[in-house]
Amino acid sequence: MTLELAAVGIGTGPGAALPAVSAVAAPGHPGIVAVETEQAPVLASLVAGGRMKPDTGRVLLDGHDDPAGIRRAFALVDTPGVAEPFPVMSLKRIVHEELAFAGCRPSRGDVATVLDELGMTSWADTHVQRVPTDVRVRLLAELALLRPDVTGLVVTSPERHGGAVADWFAVVREIARRGVTVVLVTSKAAAETASALLDTIADEPLDASDDTSTSTTEGPEDATRTGGPDIGLPTDTTDATAPLETRS
Repeated sequence: MTLELAAVGIGTGPGAALPAVSAVAAPGHPGIVAVETEQAPVLASLVAGGRMKPDTGRVLLDGHDDPAGIRRAFALVDTPGVAEPFPVMSLKRIVHEELAFAGCRPSRGDVATVLDELGMTSWADTHVQRVPTDVRVRLLAELALLRPDVTGLVVTSPERHGGAVADWFAVVREIARRGVTVVLVTSKAAAETASALLDTIADEPLDASDDTSTSTTEGPEDATRTGGPDIGLPTDTTDATAPLETRS
């Protein structure tokens, strides 16, 4: 599945809310959208995720205009004011709500299992605002992929949470190498670093079984686990509850 942003923009002229941007995202190769200002990353994410029609340019799914298909296939991840967790939510609370949003009624055991498979058990009671950015990106991206029909992600501005670009981009890159189509919307400075890192692996073959491309921080003890998690959804899908915060 390939997503192409072809000179998409909101508004015109030097004061455009979203100056024209272009990117191509495909499995194994994240698309990087470099934007500045407070509002532009949100607008770029909404456009890329099929939630907003651009004033100029086109968003193409496998070469076709298909806004409904884009909305079905792509989840917005950590988009400010749209799909971000409250800063004081614990990781276990976020997992609980995301499992519910994915159509499940999760038990404590379900939540514990997901955190364990993500290598984040030690962070379970920690507020999300206090975890490293790479852990945050991994958590929210993996949970979004549990939703029915979601095979693509639009990840918004990880750099705003601090940390080294190389650390959180390793998570983005590893998820893409598993066959997920990922659009990364980030600042120009972070985009430059991410693009340079991407160029170093551009010729590597896509291998969903590759488990050496990144590590997931286990928790405050700095334990690590390599490879992408294989998370199973709970089977009870009756009477699911919608999450508290705004989601896309």
